Amino acid sequence: MSDRGLNTISFAGHAASSSQFQTLYSEGMSLVEETASYLDGPGRAASKVLPRLASVLYAAESMRLTTRLMQMASWLLLQRAVNNGEMTREQVIAEKSKVRLDSFNVDRSAPGWNDLPESFRDLVERSLRLQKRVSLLDREIYRPAETAPQTGGENSVQAQLDLLKTAFGGQ
Repeated sequence: MSDRGLNTISFAGHAASSSQFQTLYSEGMSLVEETASYLDGPGRAASKVLPRLASVLYAAESMRLTTRLMQMASWLLLQRAVNNGEMTREQVIAEKSKVRLDSFNVDRSAPGWNDLPESFRDLVERSLRLQKRVSLLDREIYRPAETAPQTGGENSVQAQLDLLKTAFGGQ
């Protein structure tokens, strides 16, 4: 068995503590603030003049949007804490089990969706894109070691061929 791959570099781990993470963190927190400002101001006014069906959908989607953003903000704050040495990786893993990053999808074909204010739909779409980026980074950083992809090692097909050669006497 080769020891190649034991010194592999975790690109996700580096990305989580890099300027890329800072950009993601800033984008996420800015979206939280922008959404809160919208929902408390222009969104509140716009929701009062929506048709009944769209009004009900707006209420439901605004709760989903707020929840989605709060979950992402929690994840970003936890990751920042581990990056800054304020929490250990194990503490973050325990806390992040309370964070849901893979839910709260949107049904764009729901009756009333097209009647929602365009600025509100834009916030929803931006939150979904951010959710996807955060979820991807989360999976890469916190995936169990045994499911990590093989990198820097031998070709998996070649490894299987070598096992077959060994099993059949090296022919």
